[in-house]
Amino acid sequence: MKWLVKDARPNDSLFFHFSGHGGYTKDKDGDEADGYDEVIYPVDFKKAGHIVDDYMHDVLVKPLPAGCRLTAIFDSCHSGSALDLPYVYSTEGTIKQPNVAAETAGNLFGVALASSRGDIGGLIKGVSGLVKNATGANQRAEEYARKTKSSPADVISWAGCKDSQTSADTEIAGQATGAMSHAFMTALNARPQQTFQQLLISIRQILREKYSQKPQLSSSHPMDINILFIA
Repeated sequence: MKWLVKDARPNDSLFFHFSGHGGYTKDKDGDEADGYDEVIYPVDFKKAGHIVDDYMHDVLVKPLPAGCRLTAIFDSCHSGSALDLPYVYSTEGTIKQPNVAAETAGNLFGVALASSRGDIGGLIKGVSGLVKNATGANQRAEEYARKTKSSPADVISWAGCKDSQTSADTEIAGQATGAMSHAFMTALNARPQQTFQQLLISIRQILREKYSQKPQLSSSHPMDINILFIA
């Protein structure tokens, strides 16, 4: 990661792709609406440990100057905010705002699903989300994140799922791959010229046939997602 952004300058275009295992750990600085930081597990995680989203943001986003573009793809579980970018977009092309009613309903469903599966981690995460909604902590976390995690650089993150979801593996032509990575390539191969919004919709449509995960699109500052996608 440090190698990628070293000596980055305006008009540079950088690309980062991670397809592997993801998880979460307790948030320590108050920038997470659900109370948990997202993490990825590199191949040497048993020795070196996981990599937290705060660290990835500090290494990959903070050093970049205005005019530099970074496109990141995280095809891993709980990856919605893996790069801690504060502006998340809906398929309607608008920036998502905290919606207490919708988030509470989603957390209730998540708690029920985790309980039925015996997923203790998911159960804890869902219950924590309910508490956050009840206390209004979600909105405070969103405001804090936008104050501390915005950047003048053009950083875009495509994530395989919401923070509360898992991201599926699949096998294509006998080779293991992430379902989101495959959907991303399939969508672009079928239609190379798409706006960010169209590409988000295309990826979701492809995955919807087999999977419940909802890919996420986020950025380091407000952007018009009706412009053509350029990596």
